[in-house]
Amino acid sequence: MRELKAHLSAYLDQVRRGHPLVVTEHGRPIVEIVPYGGTSKLAELIGAGRARAPRASARSLPEPIDATGSVSDIVLEQRR
Repeated sequence: MRELKAHLSAYLDQVRRGHPLVVTEHGRPIVEIVPYGGTSKLAELIGAGRARAPRASARSLPEPIDATGSVSDIVLEQRR
């Protein structure tokens, strides 16, 4: 328990990557922490070392601005 408290972030990172964590107290297992939602195929592949977890979440790009003129003019127009 002391080790878990001291390094909680690191252990949760391991769980996020698909590695279940068994917490013990005086050498006896008391709880198992697993990724939320159960084991997915991706989690199995990550756990087996055959895939890596994404580094960042996917984001959509903003719509391009169709504009002419200087950057200052475009910024001023966007602020209106």
